Amino acid sequence: MSENTPSGYGSAAYKVLSVRTSEDTRAQLEVLAQLNERSVTEETRIALEHWVEKSKADPAVLKRAEQVRAEIEREAETKRNAITAVLGGTKSAPSPRAAKQAST
Repeated sequence: MSENTPSGYGSAAYKVLSVRTSEDTRAQLEVLAQLNERSVTEETRIALEHWVEKSKADPAVLKRAEQVRAEIEREAETKRNAITAVLGGTKSAPSPRAAKQAST
């Protein structure tokens, strides 16, 4: 590994990701990796991590994430109520977050 390899790289849990790209993009990536004294894999990982961090600050992504979270919480509440009904209990009260979202 080169000195540009982040510490802990070997000890972290990584999963393989295959990416299809054009020959031109691959060639440019290979040149950049060589110039930065890193592997193509390391260059790709760094680029993906940068994209993830950039996306996490995008207002449109954050808005959609809140919508998805609310949907997940609604579905979870429905499933909790269904389980309670199957087990013979009474329907549970909505969670505080669900109650808040229902009032908005």
